[in-house]
Amino acid sequence: MDPYGDRKLTSPLRKKAVQLEEPAEKVSENMPETPINEPEPPVEESEVQVETLVDHLGELRKQLIKSAIVFLFFLVVVFSTLNFWFPFIVKGNNLVILGPLEVIKFYTSISATLALGLSLPFLIHFIWKFVKPGLEEREARFLGLYSPVMFLLFILGIAFGYFIVNPLSFQFLIGMGMANFDVMISANEYIHFLIMTTVPLGLLFEMPIIALFLSSIGVLTSVSMKKVRKWSYLALAVVSALITPPDFLSQLLVLIPMAGLYEASIFIIKKTEQRKEAIEDTVV
Repeated sequence: MDPYGDRKLTSPLRKKAVQLEEPAEKVSENMPETPINEPEPPVEESEVQVETLVDHLGELRKQLIKSAIVFLFFLVVVFSTLNFWFPFIVKGNNLVILGPLEVIKFYTSISATLALGLSLPFLIHFIWKFVKPGLEEREARFLGLYSPVMFLLFILGIAFGYFIVNPLSFQFLIGMGMANFDVMISANEYIHFLIMTTVPLGLLFEMPIIALFLSSIGVLTSVSMKKVRKWSYLALAVVSALITPPDFLSQLLVLIPMAGLYEASIFIIKKTEQRKEAIEDTVV
């Protein structure tokens, strides 16, 4: 008969092993289970695109509202001070109106054109703030540096049309008409003629800046401009015929400076390319 009964005998080595395992098990039992972070569901690309588009449209709406407010402000200012601007617009010519609505058309055309010219710097700034985030660093730096130059060239084109193209072409056409007709100048036709011989020239005088911008992004080079010089002159002749009155003098007055600006664009791009090559050679 076993004197120890049903008791199980455990060796001292086994007891030590059990004592060493028990704390680890108790610790593992007492420790709270840490939740496993489940991976977040991936955001769908379409949702990201929708959010980006909404933000983009919101920024566009903001800049358009600011532009409209500035334009309306200058429109009210010009319309309320129309008697101050009137002598500079009419230039001493005797104008006639053919109906009561023509007065409104005349005043509205003057006010809208002058308001657009006065608000143009602000409009350029608002457009710049909208397109800047989507531009590359090189493009953003270019537009930031040359925006004032673009505005000055626009004013120069307006001045060229106002002081040179418009008076010469106007006197030429009136003189031609007086040879066989009794000339009566309608106010509506006069303001249309004035706008047609000034505002498009302001846009055409932006040619050097546009060419320089295309050159900076690698679209245009001085060599390519020289190759298409003849076709470019033909295109300039067509444009000058479209934006000026149908007389040879006005078209020639516009074509000559346009050709000069085209050659100036080639010269500026060539100098820019030479400076860039010199910098690259220095770095190498």
